[in-house]
Parts: sequence; C-alpha cells; structure tokens
Amino acid sequence: MGIVTVELGDNSYNIYIGNDLRSNIVEFCQGSSFSRKGIIITDTNVGPLYGDKLQAMLAEGGLQAEVYRIPAGESSKSLKSFENIMTRCIELGLDRKSPVFALGGGVVGDLAGFAAASYMRGVPFVQVPTSLLAQVDSSVGGKVAVNHPLGKNLIGAFYQPKAVFMDLDWLRTLPEREIYTGLGEIIKYGIIYDKDFFSFLEENVNDILNLEDKVTAHMTARSCEIKAAVVSEDEREAGLRAILNFGHTMAHAVEKNTGYIRYNHGEAVAIGMICAAHISRSLGLIDNGSFERVERLIKIMQLPAKAQGCDIDTLYEAIFHDKKTVNGQVKWVLMDGEIGRVRISKDVNEEIVKKAMSYCLA
Repeated sequence: MGIVTVELGDNSYNIYIGNDLRSNIVEFCQGSSFSRKGIIITDTNVGPLYGDKLQAMLAEGGLQAEVYRIPAGESSKSLKSFENIMTRCIELGLDRKSPVFALGGGVVGDLAGFAAASYMRGVPFVQVPTSLLAQVDSSVGGKVAVNHPLGKNLIGAFYQPKAVFMDLDWLRTLPEREIYTGLGEIIKYGIIYDKDFFSFLEENVNDILNLEDKVTAHMTARSCEIKAAVVSEDEREAGLRAILNFGHTMAHAVEKNTGYIRYNHGEAVAIGMICAAHISRSLGLIDNGSFERVERLIKIMQLPAKAQGCDIDTLYEAIFHDKKTVNGQVKWVLMDGEIGRVRISKDVNEEIVKKAMSYCLA
C-alpha cells in the first residue's frame, strides 16, 4: 500500500492507495473521533457491488452507517438530490461529528462532499472512490459541488476530506469505457507537470489499458502526488491550481452542449486537451511534434479526439459561462514550450479559439 499526503496544515489528510484496504479503513474508523452513526452515499451502480462491504468494514471499526443510494448518472448531481440527502441526514439524527462517506465515482463524491460541507455547517467527510477518474481527480483536492441547469459545478465549496481510500481491486468491475475516461485526467498530469510521467504513459499503453497491478498503482499514485503538490500550494485556486484545468474550458462546453449525456467527463477533457494543445500550437507555444504526441496518446488510450453533436457558436458562447471566466475573460491553460509545462493566458482571440474548436468537431 502507498500513502500520499496532501499537506494543508490543519486540513492535511492521507490518500491510501493499494489492494484490499479493509484493515486500513477499519483502523481509521477505530482511531477517529467520529460519532458512532454516519451515512454512506453511493449510487445504483456501485451500491449493489460495494455498499454492504463498506458498511461491514465501518461496523467492524465501530461505526453504524446507512447506505443511501442515488440514481447513477450526472443528473443526480443536483440541488434536489442534495435536499434529499439533507432530509435523510436529519431523519437519521446525524450530528456534527457524524461522518459522510462517499462511495462511488465523481458524481457521488462531489454531491456527498457538498452535503458534508453543508450539513450542520460541516461534518467529517471521507472519500472512497471506485472509478479510476474519481481516484486520480475528483476525490483529491476538496472541490465539492452540484450542477445548475445553466452550468456545471456552479454551486459548491472547498471542503477537504479526512481521508481518501483507493482500493485498486475495486477498479476490476469497471466497464472499459470507465477505465478510458480516467485516463483522460491521468494524461493531463503528464502534460501540465511531468514530462517523464507522460513518457511512462506512452511506453506502457497495453499494461495501462489492462490495469496491470504495478503500472496501475504507479500511475494512480503519481497522479495523486501531482495533484497533491499543486493543491498543497494553492488550496483555493488563487494561482497555481488553475493549471489543473488544462483541457477543461472546452470540456465543460462540450458537456453542456451535449446535455451531459453523450460524453462523460474524462472523454470531454480529452477533446478539450486537444483543443488547448491546438491553441498552444497556433500561438507558437509548442511545436507540431508536441501537439502530435498529445493527440496520439489520447487516441491510443481509446479516448475521443473529436466531439459529435456540437456546433462552434454554441461552444464558444458556453466558455464565457464557465466558472473560471472572470470579467468576461476566459482563462486558458496552455502548453508552454514542451510537454510538462503550462501557462495561463487570458488574451486568446476568437479566431484562434474557433479554429481549434473546429478542429475538434467531428
């Protein structure tokens, strides 16, 4: 088992990565100052597989937790679902030290985290991500939120978990598409921070796609290390943390333009990264070789390179409603000189953006 620590002073916490983390979860519960009653929030896909297992682990650690299921899918990341969870927490008589466990992917983690941040002005929160995407992205860093019909993640908070438990065995039940979508965010870490990690991904494609244990453990841990390093320096996205949004400006526009149905998050990020790389090349920030390496790795990892069901004008309008846009200025995260380095730019003209968007449309 590996441990990655997110250093945030009093809000620091450990990420536990490995196979069969039962004893670690039991020991964590036994050593906590939680109330003895809590709740496990999961969905209708993950709950039947792992809900009872996690509940039994918590019981062994002295914690009685109800398993609360939401319908699987992005549509559950809503204020209505949030209200329903609040109602159930009140009905169960949960108090200020009652923990909320998030068992599932990014939707569950974001929703459960926002509920934990809000109930009684904040109760303990623990992430147990079961998708590759959630393990390397949304479960780390403390961003929690729900969606609004006018935009994704517009209602939320920064709220750090007490711990994150990533059991690699639980990835085995993922559909192939869910493995590929996690790779979108993993590729991003190489582009923005670590060119050697990017090369590692290029050199181990088959083992990665087959979730070979040693390779999976390394790429998960390295992704978490990179995100932890960035978050530790900039918890609330005042500066450096913005680099984690590489590919996300276009990605959120694609998700919105397709009703959050056609593409899951990692797929949209893959398309968005090609868009951002295209802009970077157009501005002379990278050469054609770097652009082609990014595009090639995205394709070979079975991720989409072009978006269907979108139009340029709607996409372009959508980027101005992204939560990262301030005073009408879109903050683009762009590659800078080589793979492994990025910069923030607020002055990319419309023609260059639309040309990149056009390139990324089927």
